[in-house]
Amino acid sequence: MKFFNLDKVGGLLGFALLLSLFALPFVSLQPNRIMPGQSIGLLDAAGFSTLTPLLVMLALTSLLSLFKTAIRTRLVLTALTLIMLMYTAGASATLLLVEASPLARVSLNAGFWLAIFWLALLITDVAIKLALRPLPRLALVALIVAAVMALLAFGHGDNLSLLREYHNQTDFWRQAIRHLQLSLGSIIPALVVGIPLGLYCHRSQRLRNGVFPVLNVLQTIPSLAMFGLLMIPLSLLATGYPLLAELGIRGIGAAPAVIALFFYSLLPIVSNTALGFDRIDARVREAATGMGMNTRQRLWQVEFPLAMPVILTGLRVVVTMNIGLVAVAALVGGGGFGTYIFQGLGQTATDLVILGAVPTLLLAFLFAILIDTLIALQKGENA
Repeated sequence: MKFFNLDKVGGLLGFALLLSLFALPFVSLQPNRIMPGQSIGLLDAAGFSTLTPLLVMLALTSLLSLFKTAIRTRLVLTALTLIMLMYTAGASATLLLVEASPLARVSLNAGFWLAIFWLALLITDVAIKLALRPLPRLALVALIVAAVMALLAFGHGDNLSLLREYHNQTDFWRQAIRHLQLSLGSIIPALVVGIPLGLYCHRSQRLRNGVFPVLNVLQTIPSLAMFGLLMIPLSLLATGYPLLAELGIRGIGAAPAVIALFFYSLLPIVSNTALGFDRIDARVREAATGMGMNTRQRLWQVEFPLAMPVILTGLRVVVTMNIGLVAVAALVGGGGFGTYIFQGLGQTATDLVILGAVPTLLLAFLFAILIDTLIALQKGENA
């Protein structure tokens, strides 16, 4: 029967979800923000009335994940389970701190984080099976993010150690803006330089043979080493030309971060631009020429639209890469979420590290989804 058409992938993910939540600790009750604490399982973290909705959602989600039917219902249930999991984590923190000391903290443990991972994979699996179009897929992600943000905005979860770290960091949103400025600010000049350079590499094999090895060498330099190499000449420039120092060109800060990210951005943009133009069928160019288009018209009206999906793929690589590399830039005074990561490492405060790492991961994921949508729409227009 159709109902008993088993879904092996969904079943494995559902089993992994249950195993993570019931075999691993859900939260940890710590005496303070630094000292390790007592690991607590899901069933011991909150009362029966608090856990019942989550347990019901987990049972339904895991059961439906075994079958290839009711895909839309699975999507709704999995998303609701994700929200309910976060709600339960916040409620468990509130209950556990009732009789604890004022310095006590409740941190999220491996069971929670792995459950979030498996739920994200379940949602991705269902979205693939539904063959969601680009805009509905983007709307699904936006809806889930909005629901989570609403849950946090209403103060549910404020007793979690991660949220306490957030409230203690008065400059969190300033660092978020700084992170975006560094990661995206280096992309604009990379696009201005990289796209024309990629176009010329497409037209000239000699130029391609000279440019690509240089860009490959730049790409292999470790990020921390790149920042260090740039500090010396930028410091000398700032010392010799005080006006540059006033403009922010110094050995530490944003300047070495932006320049290093610019160098790292060139190879994906140049190579994908050249590849995008390489893939255009010669007959398409001949047809455009036969219609009376000159070289400029053919470039902007035919070649660029056809090469754009491949160029956007390179942009996707650059954006996600830069968002991650900006975290390392905090070591040279660049700022951004990496500030919390390295402060947390220095203070052995795990939740402070997570406060810097999770937003970095989410930013990379959201920008990747957004660019994937643009790529899909561009391919649809050119189809």
